Amino acid sequence: MSENMRKPAHIPIEQYDYPLPDHRIARYPLENRDHSKLLLYRDGKIDERCFSDVSGLLGTGDRLYFNSTRVVQARLEFRKQTGARIEIFILEPFEPRDYQLAFSSSGPVEFVCLVGNAKKWKGEELQLQVGETVLTAVLIVRKEDKFIVRFRWTDTRITFGTILEQTGTTPIPPYLKRDAEKRDAETYQTIYAQQDGSVAAPTAGLHFTNTVLEALDRKGIQRHELVLHVGAGTFIPVKEENATDHRMHAELVTADRSLLESLLSGDRKIAVGTTTTRSLESIYWLGVKAFSQPQFSFDNLALDQWDAYTMEDDISLERAVRALLTKMDGAGIASFSFHTRLMITPGYRFRVIEGLFTNFHQPKSTLLLLIAAVAGDDWRRIYDFALENEFRFLSYGDSSLLFL
Repeated sequence: MSENMRKPAHIPIEQYDYPLPDHRIARYPLENRDHSKLLLYRDGKIDERCFSDVSGLLGTGDRLYFNSTRVVQARLEFRKQTGARIEIFILEPFEPRDYQLAFSSSGPVEFVCLVGNAKKWKGEELQLQVGETVLTAVLIVRKEDKFIVRFRWTDTRITFGTILEQTGTTPIPPYLKRDAEKRDAETYQTIYAQQDGSVAAPTAGLHFTNTVLEALDRKGIQRHELVLHVGAGTFIPVKEENATDHRMHAELVTADRSLLESLLSGDRKIAVGTTTTRSLESIYWLGVKAFSQPQFSFDNLALDQWDAYTMEDDISLERAVRALLTKMDGAGIASFSFHTRLMITPGYRFRVIEGLFTNFHQPKSTLLLLIAAVAGDDWRRIYDFALENEFRFLSYGDSSLLFL
């Protein structure tokens, strides 16, 4: 095992802080998504471009990887008979656990939720009128700060996903410090979003337009998709002095055979977003498990926070991916899902990606640690440049293209 892939013993989170003035946080997106600024970092040099010109920065044959998760209208507001407001924030399905089954269900479903003003909810049924349908929420159990809530509704011709679309609101990030507006349902969504499940957008993809995608296609740049349902944990700052004490949140990833086969090519692979980066790198480490563990199984498949730093790491990407494909053949499956807690920190050695698109992230965040893993100490030069040149920060802000 190489020295640089040992679990980091101490990462002082104070070293990954920077001053972010409130007025530099983009409260709203630009009217034209692809008119955003783009910071280009390549061979240690930093430059400013426009996102609409991105096809000119990539080479013919490059492969782009997108996260096609779709943000659900996850916030539901109920009122008790007393008038007390109870907000239920949908996090992930509990029964059925499968995302597609849960959102397409026309019968009762149970979800893991956060509850606002929870002290006012004593367990009585809450009801909400949704058109001609009445939605009922029942508290099943509380687990620390999370709740299992059962939802049922009177019109069984309607799916739970439709219920959310009709009455829920967009779960925009708390740092925007404003209520969600009707237009957020469209602007806080990538144009290629497909599978319901996220409560936060994979924001690096918000800059892509049909015009940009068509330009990429004309140049012969290939596009691939996976799904990582982004959870609310993405907004949790690192509060521990030593970042290695932070407990990384788990997120569900789904990948299919065609995605894995694309990783066998020798083409340059560029991730659109930190979620895609974590997914692709996690797939490699699962391939290492598949290669080295005869008992490997797709049942309850997961990658823990520090697994990558303790496993054998001299296995090539091709061998790891082929091991997974062989296991898929043996299991008779065309796709698989897994949970990842992979925490990418400075010193991590990337095994799949050679570049990524990403926005500008919060100070002292796990996302900023990932950027430092990509750019090393240059992360500070990158962020200083962005601040000095009036880049817009966070989810609705400008973009960057960082090459390893």
